[in-house]
This record gives sequence, C-alpha cells and structure tokens, in this order.
Amino acid sequence: MRALVIDDERLARKELITLLSQFDQVEVIGEANNVDDAKEKIDSLLPDVVFLDIQMPEKTGFDLLEELDNVPHVIFTTAYDEYALKAFQVNALDYLLKPIEPKRLGEAIERLQKKLTESTAKTEGAEFPSNSKKLTLEDQVFVKDGDRCWFVKLVNIRLFESDGNYIKVYFENFKPMIHKSLNALDERLDEKSFFRASRKHIINLSWVEGIEPWFNGGLVVTLKGGDRIEVSRRQAARFKDMMSL
Repeated sequence: MRALVIDDERLARKELITLLSQFDQVEVIGEANNVDDAKEKIDSLLPDVVFLDIQMPEKTGFDLLEELDNVPHVIFTTAYDEYALKAFQVNALDYLLKPIEPKRLGEAIERLQKKLTESTAKTEGAEFPSNSKKLTLEDQVFVKDGDRCWFVKLVNIRLFESDGNYIKVYFENFKPMIHKSLNALDERLDEKSFFRASRKHIINLSWVEGIEPWFNGGLVVTLKGGDRIEVSRRQAARFKDMMSL
C-alpha cells in the first residue's frame, strides 16, 4: 500500500515514517508539510492512504479533504484528542493519537489492508482507461456540512443537485451542500455511471427505478427512494440510448 504522510512538524513526519518502515506492506511514497503541498502530491502520486494531521497552520486536515475531488483512505494523526469524535463522525479509517504507539499503528494498517482488499475485489474486472481520472462508483468524496462530515462512496450518492454556487449531495437521508460547480463535477464523473439529466441535476444510473414520458419530449426518472428528476428534452434521446430503451 502506498502512503503519504502529511504533518506540519518535520520531526513528527520523520517519526511516523520510521514507524511505517517496520511494515513491509507499506511504502511511503512522500511527505507534505501543509495542505497545498499535500493536495499537489495526492493528485500526482495517487496514494492508497494518507496519514493526516488535523491541526496545521492556515488550513486544517479537514480543509484539505474538502478541496479534494477524490479522497483516498484517511488515517488521522494528531495530538488533540478533542478532534476524536469529529474524526469518527466523518468515518475515517482510523484515528491515532500522538505520540503514536506501534501497536495501534499496526492495528490501523491491518484495518487498511482489509479495506484495500475489499475494494480490489469489488472493482476487479472494471474497464477504465489507465490514463483516466474519472471518478468511479468505488471512489469516495468528503462532504462537510457545518460540524457534520462524511466520507461517502459515490455508489451511495443517488443525486447531485445544483443550488447556486453549491451542489446538494443526496445520500441516505442527508442532503448536505458542497461548494463546487456542477459542470466541474460532471467532467470528473464516469459517464457510464452518472448522467447529466439537466442543467440542474446529475443522477446515479444505478439508482434509476422508473422512467416515464414528460412534456415536450422530455422524461421523468424516478430514483430508488422516491426522488423524481426531469430529464430535459435535449438529454432524453441520449438517456434512452444509454438505458437501451
């Protein structure tokens, strides 16, 4: 597994890298000392996991996660246990309190190995170009709404809805807002799994439950859970073709 260590303190990074060197299954591919540096390295190095400090100057670890389109597995590392509850609310893989104990680190790596094995099994046989950066159903995004945060796999997001300069993300019974453009998101999503129904909506095709004709040659799509989304006349023909109607 490929790991990136993110911490503003040089000694903390070196100590963690030394601990990680004891695990043959872990390859530390880089380190970063702030959010901007980390974002660049995540985009270029594509780590399986980031060991992420929460409290850093200017921007926090949570700020980093909000800026990422595709979030790798995350293990938080911090000296501030007040963040523990929030870290677990976002469903992080694990949370390590500094100074990090080798036994706890080993437990976190064991959990990570299990997660990676499960992800590999689910995506085995999927056909995506090797140079593609499209987000697939098995990728996850970070969603923050006030003090509540989540890591959400795209397979569990049934709908994206534009609302001004924000996007409303529909999953389970939640509809938090993220500060992104629907056009920018549309460019990143795999078109085999997500469909731009209109200027306002992107739907997850795996959640489509029913389709019916609508005014002026358009369609109305019913998603599992009851959401009804209008497909514009312009997009209706393409939608029918994708759904083999």
